Amino acid sequence: MDPETLKDMYRRWLLEVWGEGRYEVANELLRADLVDHNRYEGQPDGRAGDVWAAQMVRRAFPDLRFVPDLVVSDGEYVAGRWTMTGTNTGTIDLFGLPPTGRSVTMTGQEVFRARDGLFVEVWHQEDLPGMLAQLGLQPPPMLMRLAARRSAWRYKRQRR
Repeated sequence: MDPETLKDMYRRWLLEVWGEGRYEVANELLRADLVDHNRYEGQPDGRAGDVWAAQMVRRAFPDLRFVPDLVVSDGEYVAGRWTMTGTNTGTIDLFGLPPTGRSVTMTGQEVFRARDGLFVEVWHQEDLPGMLAQLGLQPPPMLMRLAARRSAWRYKRQRR
């Protein structure tokens, strides 16, 4: 595909689907069986999962705004980095956290692979620890160490 077309598709996905909540636009950009290599706990498969995640974020931050900071493409892949700002006035369903009323600035990035005019795969990374810290919801270091120790113990037990 033309790299400029892929960059336009990425911007539409970021600004229209996620930024404006125009979820129907996902039908024009994402294949129904989109492979998300970094799905969240409880996230449905495919395009429905991407829309699910966008809805969850928009419920938590109804006034959110996305700015595409960088978008590059080679004709098969498109990569983008963005900055999101918003005020947490809704529940963060992913973590079961109540609204804080605080404003946040968060960054993230995606790499999409396209085929036949649609995105078919995505890899993404968001600065969730930074967002939680801005909201005053970051777990204390001791709790994180205990959680890591318990996780390691469970892993070792499963491998036996």
